[in-house]
Amino acid sequence: MAPHADPFLHNRIWWKEATFYQIYPASFCDSNGDGWGDIPGILSKIAYIASLGVDVVWLSPMFESPQKDMGYDISDYETVYAPYGTVGDVEKLIKACHDHGMKLILDLVVNHTSDQHKWFQESRSSRDNPKRDWYFWRPARYDEQGNRRPPTNYRSYFAGGTWTWDEHTQEYYLHLYDESQPDLNWENEDCRKAIYDSSMRFWLDKGIDGFRVDTVNKYSKHVNFPDAPITDRKSFIQPAAQFWCNGPRIHEFIKEMNGDVLAKYSTYDGQPVVTVGELSLTPDPEGVLRYVSAREKELDMVFQFDITHLGQGNGFQDKYDFTPWELPEMKQVVKKWQTFIEGTDGWTTVFNENHDNGRSVSRFASDAPEWREKSAKMLALWLVVQTGTLFLYQGQEIGMINAPKEWSIGEYKDVESLNFWDEAVRLENDGTDPTRKGRIMRGLQLMARDHARLPFQWNDTKNGGFSTGKPWMRAHDLYPEINAEAQERDTHSVLSFYKRLLRLRKEHRDVFVYGSFELVDEEKANTFVFEKHYQEKSARVELNFTKEVQILEEREGMKLLVSSYGKAKEGVLQPFEGRVFVNY
Repeated sequence: MAPHADPFLHNRIWWKEATFYQIYPASFCDSNGDGWGDIPGILSKIAYIASLGVDVVWLSPMFESPQKDMGYDISDYETVYAPYGTVGDVEKLIKACHDHGMKLILDLVVNHTSDQHKWFQESRSSRDNPKRDWYFWRPARYDEQGNRRPPTNYRSYFAGGTWTWDEHTQEYYLHLYDESQPDLNWENEDCRKAIYDSSMRFWLDKGIDGFRVDTVNKYSKHVNFPDAPITDRKSFIQPAAQFWCNGPRIHEFIKEMNGDVLAKYSTYDGQPVVTVGELSLTPDPEGVLRYVSAREKELDMVFQFDITHLGQGNGFQDKYDFTPWELPEMKQVVKKWQTFIEGTDGWTTVFNENHDNGRSVSRFASDAPEWREKSAKMLALWLVVQTGTLFLYQGQEIGMINAPKEWSIGEYKDVESLNFWDEAVRLENDGTDPTRKGRIMRGLQLMARDHARLPFQWNDTKNGGFSTGKPWMRAHDLYPEINAEAQERDTHSVLSFYKRLLRLRKEHRDVFVYGSFELVDEEKANTFVFEKHYQEKSARVELNFTKEVQILEEREGMKLLVSSYGKAKEGVLQPFEGRVFVNY
């Protein structure tokens, strides 16, 4: 295979080569039997986390919260939700991570707060309160019959509208998410300064190593709030992301956040702190590069969600109306976000699971008993050899799968899932959409956020060893078969395979982390083959996304580095097999 010239050798920095491990605290490990995971529970598993070979722990929100949206509705940035522990426990976690050679980042949730936050409580207390303008308040509109209407016709992320009426002050407030999550007004400089002090400096001063930045491109809205075009004539509320995503001052705000706060801190070992932004609804590489170009000094990298959107319906209202997809569609998504940084000073991320999506084995391969382990290993290989910074989600390393399809809607806890279900029931019952309940239930069974939030399966004891009490969410029925303890004893387990792959990723970082990407078989519907190149080094990756044996071409001058089956058969890919060949 001929050497490839890399058009741009990316500057090397610690977070590009790191593997991040996301922990969802409610569901990781419960130390006291109250049914909620907690920070002492995480501390008890630090040796396990370090043994994976990961470099950074990303802790999802553990701040004080009414938990309407599982901690993404924060009522106090400087306090820890009591069932999770205390600020002192977080300080112990910071030290434990550092002592084990890992860094720790927190979630930065500053597009909105909880309606229980003291800032919002002041803001809603009167129209002339000094913090009134820290949130978005607008008067009602009235139709020709004198009926009160919200200021705009926007549809929220969680179904329903984006404006809630406040009886006390006789105005509406804006919330892109649940009505309990009012949006902060970043146009107000005093508000921004308070955000920087309370949500960022408070924790950076305690030694954290950076942030995952929630909903990062929504801070700047079109504050004249025009109505959205009518695209759904059956509904008053309409999709309107163009008025709150990537707004007119968004890059100004992020530059300020970086320059005024982040640039003044370093990690425990003297490196730059890291930021990774949640960048939704930004489909064009040019738009993404504005956020991650090193010269712009905004964010280090972002999550772009095309891969996790596979199968989702079109638009906010149809998110859980499943749309079948074919492998060539996935290939184009991977190609797009693997190649968009070539020739630039930007960077990319690699992931296929997080707290907001169904499990990858169930979504992208097969969770049938005979295939789930093979599928998990194949998907692991697919991820680990891609260019960019690697992110894993708790339980991914043991091949956790979606909740059983037999579970009723009563087992689902997520506010988004329940809102979509309630809407489906209403639309079916009133005759607007007679088949909606069945379609939405199918979508939730595959893609709901709840699947990622099932308790971690540690062993084969009650509740999978997550808790001795009743878990806040039901443990998966298969924890006796899929659990970390059993896999730690098995050198051929999914867990052992992940550990091996993470070592190989570091050993071959030139081509796996920094290499350029070349898609080989764009139109083939069963196999996914691509090559990676870094100067004279090359790798070839072959993946079978089906239950059938697939015939493959011979390759010259390359040797097998790893097969997800352990033993590969010449000339064929076995069902749900992945392999990597290298030329050195």
